[in-house]
Amino acid sequence: MTAATHGFTGFRPTAFTFFRGLRDNNDPAWFKPRKSVYEAEVLAPFRALVAAVGAALGEAGIPLAGDPLRSIFRIYRDVRFSPDKRLYKTHAGAVLTRSGGKRDPGLLYLHLEPGASMVAAGFWHPEPQLLLRLRRAMLGDPERFIEIADALATAGCPISSDETLTRLPRGFETAKGTTVEDYVCWKSFTAHAALRNKDMQSPALVDRIVEFARTALPLLEWGWAAAEDDMPPLVLSMPVRPLPPPDF
Repeated sequence: MTAATHGFTGFRPTAFTFFRGLRDNNDPAWFKPRKSVYEAEVLAPFRALVAAVGAALGEAGIPLAGDPLRSIFRIYRDVRFSPDKRLYKTHAGAVLTRSGGKRDPGLLYLHLEPGASMVAAGFWHPEPQLLLRLRRAMLGDPERFIEIADALATAGCPISSDETLTRLPRGFETAKGTTVEDYVCWKSFTAHAALRNKDMQSPALVDRIVEFARTALPLLEWGWAAAEDDMPPLVLSMPVRPLPPPDF
């Protein structure tokens, strides 16, 4: 079944024009008269994209799903505890997970932004106990993780992290000198692929996203297996920290 059959025909240039204008005029006086443009040119096609990608992933046997009404992040920023008081995001994002819920670990992320659109997959700031399990799985079978990392790098979407520790975490000192020493210090494990504006405007975007998801699936399956490992997780005394706000 083609992408067009799924109902997604691509974002129109107006979507990019809208976000460029919002970037330069991030205030209610500009946004409110143009909210209908956002709903018609960004939100409606993004909902169609989520539905189309979910259907195509199902056909491909990739266990990720999304909800067109709930998978897309709000355009309104939470500025209560942020020094950045801009009220609106200048991009749009959505996630697909195994359960379809936004907080399910191991996700596919879709991002629309003029000149900076992308698709990503992996484990972004996992909860502390899951992070412990991921690190333990990495150290328990470093060859497998390096194989996954190398395959993604070869495919042009290497694993990365937006935050790392400066030294090995407590309980993982044996990672010193191993091939996964640096990875054990990471706090996220995600792969990304850039998408051009023209890619976002094409029905073929669905197929590109599914192909990326197929490439990133070994990383997701590795993390899911670690999350579901029935071995007791390492028990370390550590403070509970809130997740960073998902300002996608």
